[in-house]
Amino acid sequence: QVQLVESGGGLVQAGGSLRLSCAASTGAFTVYKMGWFRQPPGKEREFVAGIDGNGGSTRYADSVQDRFSISRDNVRKMVYLEMNSLKPEDTAIYYCAAALFGHVPMSVTSYNYWGQGTQVTVSS
Repeated sequence: QVQLVESGGGLVQAGGSLRLSCAASTGAFTVYKMGWFRQPPGKEREFVAGIDGNGGSTRYADSVQDRFSISRDNVRKMVYLEMNSLKPEDTAIYYCAAALFGHVPMSVTSYNYWGQGTQVTVSS
């Protein structure tokens, strides 16, 4: 069982930056691949970024490549999403998720545990 708690969301102007954090409560954090997803208003949840257990491999959605960066601290059991050059279309609820299987999966159904989400709003 994994409990995930996101923080760091808020309101930011276009072009600004935010850093999201995800705290994990589990005894075996490194076995989990971690991902960030987002759900814009009225749309389906979508993959944003993912990272493998030791932090050596990452994947990004094309829409955030070169603007967002995912990282993890396995000692503190934390996952981070650094978001730069934010755009209004980045507005969404952002979710942290943990997956037991796969390399760095990109599908919603591959993830076993989810946080409650944190709102990110980017104003134009």
